[in-house]
Amino acid sequence: MSLHDDAVGVLRTYDGQDELRGVYLEHLAARPDGMWKSCEAGHVTASALVIDPERGRVLLTLHKKLGMWLQMGGHCEPGDESLAAAALREATEESGIPGLALLPGGPVQLDRHAIPAPCNWHLDVQYAALAPVGAVEEISEESLDLRWFAYDEVAAVADGSVVRLLERTRAVLPARVSG
Repeated sequence: MSLHDDAVGVLRTYDGQDELRGVYLEHLAARPDGMWKSCEAGHVTASALVIDPERGRVLLTLHKKLGMWLQMGGHCEPGDESLAAAALREATEESGIPGLALLPGGPVQLDRHAIPAPCNWHLDVQYAALAPVGAVEEISEESLDLRWFAYDEVAAVADGSVVRLLERTRAVLPARVSG
């Protein structure tokens, strides 16, 4: 199965955000290259919020190009077998934490945001990743900084998309971890 096919399957079964989910599916139906950075009409990206529920905190990266505190994530690569694999790869690379595990049940949220030319949109499929006990982060070359924030600190440092991702992750966390 191609990454494009996997993305279509994930989005078809994603429960919620129907209008936005439709935009993603229409984009992929019209654009066979819609998974790749080279697609200037926009492209699907994969990200993951690294969360440590035992300590009530999340790990954010100070993005080098954007200068914003964000979840880990980025462009899909030809070697990615699935959107989930792409999100986990990005989270592991950018956090430096081995042993991250995506919350079961698929994506937590979708977020479409404008990006600078020559591309137009990132169609981000957002997951959540549990940090293992005793996780130690290591900054990557893609970040200016990497820092743990308590849940109640996130709104003061990050934009609304990250705040919504954290809220949605916290809402689904108990059901997905125990179920």
